[in-house]
Amino acid sequence: MHPPSLTGALVLVAVLAAAGAFGWWRRRHDGRLRAVRERTPAAPGRTGSGAAGDPPHRATLAALGVRPGVVTLVQFSAPVCAPCRATRRVLDEVTGRLDGVALLEVGVDEHLDAARDLDVWRTPTVLVVDAAGRVVRRAAGVPDRAELLAALAPLTAGAAR
Repeated sequence: MHPPSLTGALVLVAVLAAAGAFGWWRRRHDGRLRAVRERTPAAPGRTGSGAAGDPPHRATLAALGVRPGVVTLVQFSAPVCAPCRATRRVLDEVTGRLDGVALLEVGVDEHLDAARDLDVWRTPTVLVVDAAGRVVRRAAGVPDRAELLAALAPLTAGAAR
């Protein structure tokens, strides 16, 4: 008889440790608003930049319905996405609390090119677009209500109550 091999047990422990680390990382980053750095030149094949001086993706955002002069929350969602419904509830509550903030829900299945242009790779994804038409923050997953309110406060400071 051969002594029992520990290789299988070690592989199992390694896989469980990797899965646990990934779950911890995902939970810490899911739904967190992060600042978006503005790209100066458009990447090859990108359609989002317009005239000189325009924010990147202005044409794409305008085609989706983002109006100039209005702070807009753009939610990319899919019909079979359960977290998208939770995100919609959070965004409805936030836009109900703040004047001067519009909400736009975009179906990725109908607007696949726009999703690609805006680097949306999962649903839900929320983009915070300032009044100048720049994407200033983004979150993949259900955003935290308090964090979203804090991010919108400086953008809506001039909105009339």
